[in-house]
Amino acid sequence: MLGKTSASDAIAIAGVRGSARDLLVILHGRIVEQRVDRDDLRSFRKELVVTGGKVPLAMVRKRLAGAEDATRAPLLLVHGFGQNRYAWHLPARSFANHLAAEGFDVFNLDLRGHGRSRNFGAARCRGVEDYVREDLPAAVAEVQALSGQRPVWVLGHSLGGLVGYAAAPELPGAVAGIVSIGSPYHFTRGSFTLGALTYLFHLLQLAQVPNASLPLAPVALTLRLMRRFAESPFYPLPVRGWHAGTMEPEVLEQHFRLAFDRAAMSETVEMFGWAMQRRFGGHEYDYVERFEGMNIPLLILAGANDDLAPPASVRPGFTRSRSEDKTYRVLPLGHIDLLVGRDAPLMTWSLVTRWLTERAA
Repeated sequence: MLGKTSASDAIAIAGVRGSARDLLVILHGRIVEQRVDRDDLRSFRKELVVTGGKVPLAMVRKRLAGAEDATRAPLLLVHGFGQNRYAWHLPARSFANHLAAEGFDVFNLDLRGHGRSRNFGAARCRGVEDYVREDLPAAVAEVQALSGQRPVWVLGHSLGGLVGYAAAPELPGAVAGIVSIGSPYHFTRGSFTLGALTYLFHLLQLAQVPNASLPLAPVALTLRLMRRFAESPFYPLPVRGWHAGTMEPEVLEQHFRLAFDRAAMSETVEMFGWAMQRRFGGHEYDYVERFEGMNIPLLILAGANDDLAPPASVRPGFTRSRSEDKTYRVLPLGHIDLLVGRDAPLMTWSLVTRWLTERAA
């Protein structure tokens, strides 16, 4: 299932639980020098982790070189809709590297059907429930196995945050807390354009369209070619994905080239179905009850200029949560730039790091 590895791959069996298919494999364990931001270069121990079980999931583990055995806490990064692990890590600017440099044990996950997980044989999801019931619990279990059975902090961007909301209540004691960034608890609220698309996807749901794979590379290419126009006053669409002027051209180019992945038709239709029902997860699942009754630390960040997850769609997750330790902040950023924009290090990164450090201690 894992395929062949080259002679240069350093392979270590980190754990065996039951059968051969339950092997946890670590590939490419080595020291790398990578950029955090601008001229800030650090050395990290980087490992490619492939989980066992019937659905192999790939995670890139990062720890600050020389401090591997003294990390503050394990963090699991979960990308959003149609993205992959590069949403958190670009060659020019890396939120994942920043967290590792701050002393955390960082695991950057590719959900099934995305990035390296797809390369290792994890087919596209049948719906968001696959991420909730299988992918996140499996990833959390493997992170715990590698990090001394410590509770895991889940950081999710966009849909990744919603997956954390839905999965964490079923993992008592394993999830220490959740950080969601631009995660629309009430999807499409605050966006007339996305709201209008809800009716189109409702028709597709009624028509029971096949669960096709939707490559997003053509979308990324289009955005790359029209970037200047998209940031001009003449751009007619109210949806862009980033706030004009907040991302350097080379950083945005890297995001389009590396982070745009693919999506399953089923999850796309499903999310717009939630919007039609005006309920997180729709009426088919008890996501609402489970999340809102969960009492673990919760940090929710929204972008004031986020046209994919406006604050009106993000804030309900905060107001409806009954957690005794919950924080909500709105930053003057857009959807992509919340993670890797020019001002993300001073805004998002510093806020998340401070919040985590206070609680991980």
